[in-house]
Amino acid sequence: MLARTAENLFWMTRHIERAENIARILDVAHRSALVPLDIEGSEAYLWYAPLNITGCADGYEIKYGLARGLDVSRYLAIDPDNPSSIYNCLRLARENARAVRGAITSEMWEVINATWLELNRRADTLDDEQFRDFFDWVKERSHMFRGVTLGTIQKDIALSFIKLGTFLERADNTARILDVKYHILLPSVNDVGGAADYYQWGALLKSVSAFEAYRKIYRSVISPLRVAELLILRDDMPRSLHACMNEVETALIDINGTSGREARRRVGELHAALHFGLIDDVFSYGLHEYLTDFLSHIDTLGCEIASAYLSRSDGFPLEPSSRTSGVQ
Repeated sequence: MLARTAENLFWMTRHIERAENIARILDVAHRSALVPLDIEGSEAYLWYAPLNITGCADGYEIKYGLARGLDVSRYLAIDPDNPSSIYNCLRLARENARAVRGAITSEMWEVINATWLELNRRADTLDDEQFRDFFDWVKERSHMFRGVTLGTIQKDIALSFIKLGTFLERADNTARILDVKYHILLPSVNDVGGAADYYQWGALLKSVSAFEAYRKIYRSVISPLRVAELLILRDDMPRSLHACMNEVETALIDINGTSGREARRRVGELHAALHFGLIDDVFSYGLHEYLTDFLSHIDTLGCEIASAYLSRSDGFPLEPSSRTSGVQ
């Protein structure tokens, strides 16, 4: 496969996954906003969380200033000036898909093209009361695209690059969501174990479709340690770091290019640490420090993958691509 085709497939699914995760992040922010915070400037305090998770705080402040719910929602959802907005993620996903029409099925193209057309119709009329429905719609379209992909595409190297983009992006976002909740959303240590804390952890679990799984596995009140264990170490939780690294490692083994040896080594290290890790050791080290290290490793892994497979049209490496790349 040509590197330019692999790159388009990789970023097509990364952008779709990123759009879904931004919708999930905003959804949990809207849910958390329903619980009053007894601190000064609570609205700005709460709404800086999704900006920090997505790395959009600087761009937002230049355009809007203080964080407010409606402005943050619009900036992250439909603002064409924000490179990381849902609008731009789905635009770039469609452009990447159009560039590789011959490598994807007609059903995949129809779903992503229809999503883009519907997004433009919704963006023109979206108001504050419709955001929650909009986030659900984004998640549903992402689910539909994955379902159509797995149900129609040939199980070859193209599918491996599709999975690689999906699960690398998912791991990155799960780590960001968990880290920001632990260090930003909680107003003070006095709230640990309180009603607001319980609601926020519950909202986080719902944002990654893990609430029912938590209840089924632990059958007890929600605690930060168990939430972290579920989203980091459990390999039977689809959005956990462990489950994502399972898929990334399998995809790289299936691709098996000679130039990807370093990428396979790095993902093997990450996978082994998650497979044999203990949650008590994670908290002893520090959850924030652990997740920061993981994000650094994911960033390096993404650069290794880009250098090995995605950088030149003849299939040989040149320079690592940016993590925020779209169509090349």
